[in-house]
Amino acid sequence: MRAVLQAQINKTDRNDARGIAQMMRAGLYCPVHVKTLRSQKLRMLLTHRKLLQSKSIAIDNDLRGTLRNFGLKVRVVGAARFEARIRELVANLPDLAVLIEPLLIVRRVLREQMAVLHRRLLAIVQDDEVCRRLMTIPGVGPVVALTFRATIDVPARFRNSRAVGAVLGLTPCKHQSGECERTGGISQCRDEMMRVMLYEAAQILLTRSVRWSWLKAWAMQIARRRGLKKAIVALARRLAVVMHRIWVDGTEFRWTREVVAA
Repeated sequence: MRAVLQAQINKTDRNDARGIAQMMRAGLYCPVHVKTLRSQKLRMLLTHRKLLQSKSIAIDNDLRGTLRNFGLKVRVVGAARFEARIRELVANLPDLAVLIEPLLIVRRVLREQMAVLHRRLLAIVQDDEVCRRLMTIPGVGPVVALTFRATIDVPARFRNSRAVGAVLGLTPCKHQSGECERTGGISQCRDEMMRVMLYEAAQILLTRSVRWSWLKAWAMQIARRRGLKKAIVALARRLAVVMHRIWVDGTEFRWTREVVAA
């Protein structure tokens, strides 16, 4: 809109209104789907949980970095033992302990409230039939399933399942001019949270999933030809298509491509 209006010689409110009306008349804009109230509430739950998680991680990293300046290394330690490890390191340094104590208190509160939201998330997923079917896909857990549920909202608004990958910004960009034709990286448009969730699910399926499936075999073939990173992106796009198809058909994930006779 801004690029088209800047082409005008004289910028006035009347000319801006005329330009906007002309672009709408020409069909340069399409209707935008407004999510249902339930999906907006689910999205709020996911966003708040992610916010508390990121703040907790930021505090952990800050504590690690500041203590390293004094020669104190936290090293590899689980989230449950992190606070005890910090107190152990500053036990003989009361001046540092006074400065670190407020951060430890804030971290503890953040983790407690994040656990509250996470339990709420698990309860919603357990009562949702669509999420339970989506979780039959290897690598897809409660957070990924609920994020997909809240993002897609109404699956019927897509003409086919392949369109989901493009809407989530997981399809490559193309540049063509005359004899020049170049394919770039993925567009990365629209919902960033959903792309991150699909990328994590694809990475888990490729690296941690023990049980073999046709989906993992397909991704491993791409990894041998193009590398692991491109295989994960391709698998994330394929996961979005499969999840939408499962949602629409009311089925569960098939581990093999063989069709079972009724």
